[in-house]
This record gives sequence, C-alpha cells and structure tokens, in this order.
Amino acid sequence: MSRKSESARIDIYARITDRIVADLEKGLRPWVQPWSAGNMAGRITRPLRHNGQPYTGLNVLLLWSESIACGFTSATWMTLRQANELGAHVRKGESGATVVYASRFTKTEKDAGGGEVERDIPFLKAYTVFNCDQIGGLPDHYYRRPEPVAEPLERIEHADRFFANTGAVIRHGGSQAFYQPSSDSIQMPGFETFRDAESYYAVLGHEVTHWVGASHRLNRDLSRYHKDRTDRAREELCADIGACFLCADLGIVPELEPRPDHASYVASWLKLLDGDRRAIFQAAAHAQRAVAYLHDLQPKVEERQAA
Repeated sequence: MSRKSESARIDIYARITDRIVADLEKGLRPWVQPWSAGNMAGRITRPLRHNGQPYTGLNVLLLWSESIACGFTSATWMTLRQANELGAHVRKGESGATVVYASRFTKTEKDAGGGEVERDIPFLKAYTVFNCDQIGGLPDHYYRRPEPVAEPLERIEHADRFFANTGAVIRHGGSQAFYQPSSDSIQMPGFETFRDAESYYAVLGHEVTHWVGASHRLNRDLSRYHKDRTDRAREELCADIGACFLCADLGIVPELEPRPDHASYVASWLKLLDGDRRAIFQAAAHAQRAVAYLHDLQPKVEERQAA
C-alpha cells in the first residue's frame, strides 16, 4: 500500500473517531441516540440500503448519528448513482453522509528464499450516501415511514423467544446484571424490578453480547476484563453497541435512563478512543459479529419469517 493511501486510511479512522468522541463528550452514546429523538418516534430499525438490506457494524452508528443531527425520518440511504438509476435526484445543496467499506485483497510477494507467497492486505474505503429525505423523485415506497410498534402488554414474546433460542443460561436474582465466565451464565435482576420490559431486554442484550465472547464461542478473550481497564473499556463498548443492534433487530426500544455505570463507562471510552483511533471500528465489528452469531442460533424458519 502506498504512503498516500495509508495516510488516507488513517484519516478516515481519525475523522470518524473524532465524531464519536464529540458525541460522547456531550454525554451522548451515538448508538442509543435514535430512540431519544422526537423525529424517530416510529419503529426503530437499522439504517437500510437502497435494496432494503440493513447496514452493519460501524455504518449503523454513523447513519443513526447523521439521522439525528439532520432530523431525517427515513431509514433508507443510497448513493448518488443509485438514486439516478431510479430516475431520482439528490436535491440541490444537500450534503451526503460518510460510510465505510472494509475488505481485503491478496498480493503475491517474494519471500526471503525467492519463492512466491500470498499476503492478505486489509483496506478501508469511504464513500458517500444520501438519506431518502434528501432525494426527490423516488418511487413512493421509499418515502413510507416504519409503522410504530404497538405497546407491549408485559413481556415481549418474540424477544423472550429470541434469547431462549440462544441457549444461554440466564439466572434471575439480586440487583446486578453481569456475565459470569466461570459458570458461563448470565445473572439478571428480576424482570419485575425493571422500569419497563424494553429496559430488561436491552440489559439482557448487553449481557448476551458478553456471553457470545466466551472462548468456546467467538473467543473475544475476556481474561483481562477485571485486570486491565483498557480491555474492560473495549469489551463494554462492544457490549453496549451490540445491545443496541439487537434492540433494533428485535424492534424494541432500549432503556434510556442512565445506569449507574454509564458515566464511568463513557469516561473510559473517551480515554480509549483518545489513545486508539481504531477502537470504535473494532468495537462495532465485534458487536456485529456477536449479533450475527446470536441470529445464527435462531431456528431457520424464524429467519425466513423475519426476512
């Protein structure tokens, strides 16, 4: 990779990390923002591509944050070219949002003995997308708003079923929520102690994201969680983002009232991001892998119904 392209890649990491840091410094977790915004009063979903496919990883955070900053109500985004191919046009004066594409390419090189070896080289590319609220002339279905979800009675059946299908051992009692690696179990306060059902499932989603990181699952190496503050900050950042991805996928609104540990977590994340410009990319990628793992544990017939 040339020095110029490497510099551009580093600049992408820095620009996006600076944006996340700016939100955290205001006391806002950008992955939670959509649910607290009046303009997102309808059903919350992940941001969607022009073909209806949900965005994943860091792009979810970037587009949620952009939607709140600009007051967009549409969940769908597309490139200028995609809009033009649909016979539509981006309105004059509109600015696009940055999303990123990460992949790898294989390069053949000579080794010390003169033989050829193949090396995988990662690359990161940024491109621009526009929200449907910025585009005129699209087919009508692009402008339809998600229908609000009906108020749940008490427990949310499909969320209970989702977490049961994971096979995680979930115990209830006490006043704290945590994943216990030694017993490979999740401890949760009683359902009735939460402010509402959504709060319960958001906290459970956080702990299940930790659970997925165990060595016999995704092997995220939780061994230094209680020994190293930086490692703990990385893992909590991953779990917090993962919980919000799950809530979006399950169509429920996560808890918004600050937990006692949120202030200290935000402080640790600011310190982490200040020292590592790639940490937010890694956390979002780990969260995405965890959520995908949980979806893979669901019965196939339910996956087809969800689609």
